[in-house]
Amino acid sequence: MQISDLPYPDPGVPDARTGPRFLLWLGRGQLGGQARSLAWGLLHFGGVAGLPYAVGLGVDAVVRRDGGGLLRVGALLLLLGIAISLGDAMLHRTAVTNWITAAARVQQLLARKTAELGSALTRRVAAGEVVAVSTGDVEKIGWFVEAVSRFLAAALTVAAICVGLLFYAPAIGVVVAVGVPVLALSVLPLLPRATRRADVQREKAGKATELASDTVAGLRVLRGIGGEELFLGRYREASQEVRRAAVRSARMWALIAAVQVLLPGALMIAVVWYGAVLVTDERLAVGELVAAFSAVATMLYPLRHFQEIAMAYSFSRPSAARAARVLSLTRTGEAVPAGAGTAGPAAAPAPGGDVYDPETGVLAPAGSFTAVVCGDPDLAGRLAERLGGHPTDSADAARSALLGGVALDELALDTARELVLVQDKDPVLLSGTLRELFDVPASGSVTPRAALEAAQCEDVLDALLQSAPDGVRDPMGARITERGRSLSGGQRQRLALARSLVTDPEVLVLDEPTSAVDSHTEARIADGIAALRSGRTTVVLASSPLLLDRADRVVLVHEGRALPAGTHRELLRGEPRYRAVVTRETDEEQRRAGIGLAGPAEELTGIEESA
Repeated sequence: MQISDLPYPDPGVPDARTGPRFLLWLGRGQLGGQARSLAWGLLHFGGVAGLPYAVGLGVDAVVRRDGGGLLRVGALLLLLGIAISLGDAMLHRTAVTNWITAAARVQQLLARKTAELGSALTRRVAAGEVVAVSTGDVEKIGWFVEAVSRFLAAALTVAAICVGLLFYAPAIGVVVAVGVPVLALSVLPLLPRATRRADVQREKAGKATELASDTVAGLRVLRGIGGEELFLGRYREASQEVRRAAVRSARMWALIAAVQVLLPGALMIAVVWYGAVLVTDERLAVGELVAAFSAVATMLYPLRHFQEIAMAYSFSRPSAARAARVLSLTRTGEAVPAGAGTAGPAAAPAPGGDVYDPETGVLAPAGSFTAVVCGDPDLAGRLAERLGGHPTDSADAARSALLGGVALDELALDTARELVLVQDKDPVLLSGTLRELFDVPASGSVTPRAALEAAQCEDVLDALLQSAPDGVRDPMGARITERGRSLSGGQRQRLALARSLVTDPEVLVLDEPTSAVDSHTEARIADGIAALRSGRTTVVLASSPLLLDRADRVVLVHEGRALPAGTHRELLRGEPRYRAVVTRETDEEQRRAGIGLAGPAEELTGIEESA
């Protein structure tokens, strides 16, 4: 896999049961890259490991006054230098490729999951955690994946050095062969505590990120109530907790690093002392002692990778667990076990089907303009999610909204989104030109101009042209700032509505599409939606009388269940609970209105029956 081949056409289906399983899945997906990195690592570390023996042979040649042997040693050193340089360069290249490839794969998986779940993602996982996973955690996961091949090369090199010393200088090689495993395993008792401290640091950093994102998102409101200093103080305290946790974690890793320096130093002293005794007793040649000393000194370099792999796994394990937790989420809220077979997506329903939500009993007949009134805004939000094929929790998992009798969450995601479009009550505008804003998958039946007129965006176009650079005369070429911050809330809402109208889906669900506009504009928008969506299924979740009066039928959801539908005027006259939600009447006003309207209502009923 080359970096130029990224992104993957298909990043695959991850094993997201646990963090270690996810890391193992990533490693299996890059066996070719790992093999190349391992091969170059063996060349590099092999060259490093060969230096002590070459030096030892050179010392022996000098002692024997062997000029030819000295030349051969010089040639050997040249070859070892080339191997070290070439291996180091290519090892770095392949290791970085493995790191970027793993990070890119994880980012693709997270992006795909975010697109699959939509706004339902932040209902199940905190936004700060999603940000932490897609930024810092991705780097740590890639670090461990690329460190595996370098660690394996280092471990094989250390083993080769020990075996080589056993054959080259058995008397001193035994000491090294016994001491090296002790060095490699010496940090194992310290790793659990270091891992726990690293986990605490990760957890506190994630909470601080969540607090920061929440504070930034609500900064305007906080300033309005004078609470920004309170939240900034909380963030400072959270930051200090992260700093203290990071210091405690760093102290543990510093101790591990100190052990990794102290014990090899002790082994080197032991080798020199014991080797000197053997040389004095003429049981060991000077060249062999130099080779043994150089081998131990050289071994310190590959031994560092033992500490690195321990650190990489310690940091990547919680990161992989967080990534796996996000990737294990499904549209239905039910995790699919790895390796379990799936029946595949259901076939798309025939055009012209009704929309039905089994959870509340809301029915939107095909081709009609249906308005749904919910006294609870949260209930309206959950209903909008279900109508879009995204059950909001496990209790709703088996009760997805149906289109033409087919559960939306059983359809392929692309198919479901072609059929049903849900506009949230807080839609987001991305930066770019107005033309790019409307460059979305659409049927082609509705032009951007018609959608803008229906959404009453004339003043929005004028505002964009006024803020555009000189020379821009076409409103479609005017730029929208990040999240549309240069526009008012009502202007952003109307542009988002126009974008939804352009797509012209079979079913359009709008959640409070006019909550930020004035009454006069709202009335014209209601007429525009009704005219533009004539003959198409439209569901509007709202409590505004101006919108409700334009709907073909209105459904009141009371205590989680839909009541019998009717027109706005019929329900206003005959359903006190509907009137209480729409007109914001108090209980006393409802009783008075019920007494005052009883006679006229009966008279109207009699007139209608006689007619």
